Amino acid sequence: MGAVMHRLFVAIRLPPPVRSRLLDLMGGVAGARWLEEEQLHVTLRFIGEVDRHLARDVDSALSGVRHPPFSIALNGLGAFDRRGEPVVLWAGLAPQEPLRALHKKVDQALLSAGVEPDRRAYMPHVTIARLPRGAGPVGSLIERSGGITSPLFPVDRFYLYESRLTPDGPLYAPVEIYPLS
Repeated sequence: MGAVMHRLFVAIRLPPPVRSRLLDLMGGVAGARWLEEEQLHVTLRFIGEVDRHLARDVDSALSGVRHPPFSIALNGLGAFDRRGEPVVLWAGLAPQEPLRALHKKVDQALLSAGVEPDRRAYMPHVTIARLPRGAGPVGSLIERSGGITSPLFPVDRFYLYESRLTPDGPLYAPVEIYPLS
């Protein structure tokens, strides 16, 4: 019997008005797999598969993160490309500085718990759709959205999520909440 593995990531939840703003955009891209409302979040750090012991260490390390609350807003749409083809459609966020600072603190906390450091540059965003190969251009959606924005919304906590892979795609469940102070 192998150890039960938990697939974890650290994220910020979006308030309902911001989620509905994103839901209003969805559509008009052939073959796109749009995220469900409860899947919309700002990833601070993807952790990946960990066993129960490391999950406990992660939790206590994240409990020690100190960062003041801040406010951010939606800011524009874009796509991540793989070999020139768009694979992910995302909404940007501004200002990015407090998100980058919090990401760095989360990263350092995880390092102290024994999680490998994040090798990729951190780019704050909200994934809104995954695109199949040959989904075609997403430029028209990006233009139509007129560079989405939202009022500033407060970020006063972050979450540890567990991601369970199902045939219908991943299910995200918050397992811990960490207040910012």
